[in-house]
Amino acid sequence: MKIKTTRFGTISVTKDKIIHMPFGMLGFSEKKNFIMFRHKENSPFFWYQSADDPMLAFVITNPFIFMPDYKIDADEAAKAMSWDDIGEDDLELFVVANIPKGNPKEMTANLIGPVLINTKKRQAVQMVISNTDYSHRFPIAV
Repeated sequence: MKIKTTRFGTISVTKDKIIHMPFGMLGFSEKKNFIMFRHKENSPFFWYQSADDPMLAFVITNPFIFMPDYKIDADEAAKAMSWDDIGEDDLELFVVANIPKGNPKEMTANLIGPVLINTKKRQAVQMVISNTDYSHRFPIAV
């Protein structure tokens, strides 16, 4: 299958690489399908490209790289997604990074809106964490 993007041109992917988000990303609930690929070899950043909108792509990263004690309660999200038959090894957690043009030293991560991906079912959900000290603009230096 071919996915058109404004940043990367046309990308060829197999159907098993599509990650389905029944609720979409926050603010983009109508965009349900994404692909994920590494920004550069050995980079801690990934592109989370919409398969539904050529102009929509997020930069995501593993929060444990810069915050090893980051904790979320994934049980509620797993229940909402009917992920009853999965193990901890089937889940990957990412956060959306904001990298300002021309000033990567001021990059931040959204720790209150992590993306939980079920690699077994190829599904994901963006969670909203409330009642926390985490920030949607947590400064990171990777």
